[in-house]
Amino acid sequence: MKTKTLSFVIALLFLTSCQSVRVVTDYDKVAPFKTYKTFGFHKEGVDRAEISDLDKRRILGAIETALLEKGFTKSDTPDLLVNFFTKEKQEINIYNNNYNSFGYGWGWARGPYLGTHYNVSNSTQGTLYIDLIDTTRKELIWQGIGRGNLTSSVKHKDERINTFVTSILCSYPPEIEL
Repeated sequence: MKTKTLSFVIALLFLTSCQSVRVVTDYDKVAPFKTYKTFGFHKEGVDRAEISDLDKRRILGAIETALLEKGFTKSDTPDLLVNFFTKEKQEINIYNNNYNSFGYGWGWARGPYLGTHYNVSNSTQGTLYIDLIDTTRKELIWQGIGRGNLTSSVKHKDERINTFVTSILCSYPPEIEL
C-alpha cells in the first residue's frame, strides 16, 4: 500500500513539474532535422540578452547539457547555431475570497463594520525563447518558447532555469507529420 501511495505522489510531482512551464514550438517543415549533429552558440545574439551574466551562463549551461544528452556535439563549425533571448513582466493578482467579516474597531466610524478580505500576490512571469539556426541555409529552423514563473532565490535559480530549458528542448526534434 505504501509503495502505491509513494508511486502516486512521485507521478503527481512529475506531472505538476512538467506543467509549470508552458511551452509552444514552431519549426520549418522542410528542414532536415535528422542531419543536424553539432551545435554552437550565436555569441552576438546571446550577448544581446538583457539578463545578468550569471543567468546567461546558467541558461547556456542548461542548453548545452540538454543538447549533449540528445546526442549533439559542441563544435566550432556547427550544423546549428543556438540563440536565446528572454522577456519578463511583473504580475499582480488580487483575489476576493468572498469572506465577509464582522468586527468592532477604531476609525472614522466607531462601531461594528462589515468588510471583505482580499489576498494580493505578485510574481514575475518569464519567457525564454530558444532559436535553432541552420548554419548552411542561415535560416531559423526551430523555435521553442517557454513561459512560467521566475524565482529571485539564488538557491532555486539553477533548478528553475533547468526546468525551463528541458521543458522547451524536450520538443526537439519535432515530430514531422507526413
